[in-house]
Amino acid sequence: MAQGSARRCLRLEPGAAREVLGAADTLLFDCDGVLWRGDAAVAGAPAALSRLQARGKRLCYVTNNSSRTRDAYAEKLRRLGFPPAEPRQVFGSAHCAARYLRQALPPGAAAYVLGGPALGAELRAAGVPHLGPGPAGLPGPGPADWARAPLDPAVRAVLVGFDEHFCYAKLCQALRYLQRGGPGCLLLGTNRDHRLPLEGGAAIPGTGCLVKAVEMAAEREAFIIGKPSRYIFDCVSSEFKIEPARTIMVGDRLDTDILMGNNCGLTTLLTLTGVTTLEEVKGHQESDCPSRKSLVPDYYVDSIADLLPALED
Repeated sequence: MAQGSARRCLRLEPGAAREVLGAADTLLFDCDGVLWRGDAAVAGAPAALSRLQARGKRLCYVTNNSSRTRDAYAEKLRRLGFPPAEPRQVFGSAHCAARYLRQALPPGAAAYVLGGPALGAELRAAGVPHLGPGPAGLPGPGPADWARAPLDPAVRAVLVGFDEHFCYAKLCQALRYLQRGGPGCLLLGTNRDHRLPLEGGAAIPGTGCLVKAVEMAAEREAFIIGKPSRYIFDCVSSEFKIEPARTIMVGDRLDTDILMGNNCGLTTLLTLTGVTTLEEVKGHQESDCPSRKSLVPDYYVDSIADLLPALED
């Protein structure tokens, strides 16, 4: 991590990589765009992680994706040839949201969830009562009917994740729970990623769009679980007692992976196999805006495979 000076986004050549990796105990990896693209591993990434693990490095996986459970991530890592990972090494925004609610909600309280099956599964695993996942329809033909739809008396939180069934009916119910509970009803979002890139340059709206809709309706701001929030890093730190100064955050997004790493005192490594270009980094470096400079990583590589020469015996 840069100390007392601006981060420089240096190319991590093999010689420097040996030093940087040698000083680290733990590496945190984003997944999509870093380890794999779609259903194919980034070339050389499984070998690089296998060598890191063989050298005694702790590997953890930190993702904003709330549409997969940590078990599903562990299985995908195995299927794509990465070193075996236990589910406890995976910190997804769904699992960490369930962890937060388990601690924050009073006994017997429930969450109203705008999200999919994976978010529901993580809440069940954490013992958090919840309702809401799946399709929903308006309870009548007009606004008076919508405002009289039954509310579960146990709900004390609204949680917004990726929800392919997001609709006006769910937005209405979320607002009504938040109005009924006031400040005593928590509002959480799994992440603010506004766009999810697909292969070939296409994209779909991300969870951040859904979070913003609920925030606008409720006229209040959600607490965000995923990157760049410090909370998701705190989940990792409390599980493994890691030392920030000996931890590297590896990611492809400046406003999530790199910003979280910089804010938490980690060494940050950008990989160019995802959504970010060096031109974007240069623009932030040359800016006079402190918030833009906070998006600049310590180092970059074209691909995780670039670490292989530094990991040779």
